[in-house]
Amino acid sequence: MSLLRDLKQTDAMSLGQQMHRFASDLYPICRSITGNGIRETLARIKSRIPLETFEVPTGKQVFDWTVPKEWNIRDAYIANSHGERVVDFRKCNLHVMSYSIPVHETMPLDKLKAHLFTLPDHPEWIPYRTSYYKEDWGFCLSHRQMQGLAPGDYEVRIDSTLEAGHLTYGECYLPGRSSDEVLISCHACHPSLANDNLSGLTVATFLAEHLSGRDLRYSYRFVFIPGTIGAITWLAQNRDTAGRIRHGIVLTCLGDLGGFHYKKSRQGDAEVDRASSHILRHSGEPAEILEFSPYGYDERQYCSPGFNLPVGCLMRSVWGSFPEYHTSADNLDFIQPLSLAGSLKACAGIVDVLEENRSYRNESPYCEPQLGKRDLYRSTGGEAGGEEIMARLWVLNLSDGKHSLLDIAERSGITFSTIRDAADLLHQKGLLSVIPVDDSKEASRSQGSRQASTQHS
Repeated sequence: MSLLRDLKQTDAMSLGQQMHRFASDLYPICRSITGNGIRETLARIKSRIPLETFEVPTGKQVFDWTVPKEWNIRDAYIANSHGERVVDFRKCNLHVMSYSIPVHETMPLDKLKAHLFTLPDHPEWIPYRTSYYKEDWGFCLSHRQMQGLAPGDYEVRIDSTLEAGHLTYGECYLPGRSSDEVLISCHACHPSLANDNLSGLTVATFLAEHLSGRDLRYSYRFVFIPGTIGAITWLAQNRDTAGRIRHGIVLTCLGDLGGFHYKKSRQGDAEVDRASSHILRHSGEPAEILEFSPYGYDERQYCSPGFNLPVGCLMRSVWGSFPEYHTSADNLDFIQPLSLAGSLKACAGIVDVLEENRSYRNESPYCEPQLGKRDLYRSTGGEAGGEEIMARLWVLNLSDGKHSLLDIAERSGITFSTIRDAADLLHQKGLLSVIPVDDSKEASRSQGSRQASTQHS
């Protein structure tokens, strides 16, 4: 299979517009790390892909953390003495600090200002703020709005609940020929933030949709979770089976106009790190490979020393590096259809490498086999070899049972897809034989190496 080849036959703008419409459908929902907003989001994802939801109760211990109370909100506003809503949650769900406790009182502006958050450097934007683990309340508004508040008393109301409930997450499992898994993870807990939330969620949904029904080597597990506490909870719930994960990627910030960034796993040289680096280098877009650091998105949970899973993070602009990050400017205009489509194709390329990377043995290893008589070489001499011929020669030379197709692509500088096509053709001509792979043994060896790495970390 070649998912990327199939996607390349689809008009990029049309595909991107479909993805943008899906993000637009989810944009107005007030999501948080728990509550009805994330449930509604998962329900809409389920309309496109097979998704199972899980509920973990408040108070459950998950490693060093505890599943928090569930938060829901119905309405919130700040009203002036005339009863006019000068800050209105119904107009923008970023106006309320996420996890704000219920409040309904009248107070002077000086007291109210202690609970107001603005961005003086961007006076028209509304910031996104949270208080998940300390009970508090607050409103976010543009600095221009706050400057327009006249002295006097204001009615403040946050109609919310914070009580025992559940943390909800979703999983889409696509079985393959092997029980070894590729993990695709994205956070689904932010309100109206298009790039830092919906872009990764959208790319993951469409990737699962395009993989569904295919003959897959690996099994694929897509998880849609609240950030940090969701990954921690998922790992606690799946501690005994996490060792099945052979490769993994966290998807986020994939809709803006920036070039690609891939943050390596803690292992640094995992196959998914190499596959991602190779695909991005040949993507035709600017790309940068970042070393692992224990800060960022949920890759830091998957790569914690007790698990040390081979999970990297794929982004365009890096979180926190663009001014729109965690503000109302991260809106639907900030994400672009062609960027979404390009991100999906990059993911498809990475999947292709993971699915098709294997080793071969040259059946004619003593000197070069005569390619001309097999119609594998040009009919006239004196010309430099083209890329297809060079790919065949590289594959023949390095197919000694010790080098994978990805090894050959990296060493030759030729795209994986060209190397794969050359191997397929040489195999058809009887010049190569496939080295059988016992994925279960590979998983066992990989898990053993992870445990050894943990012991020495």
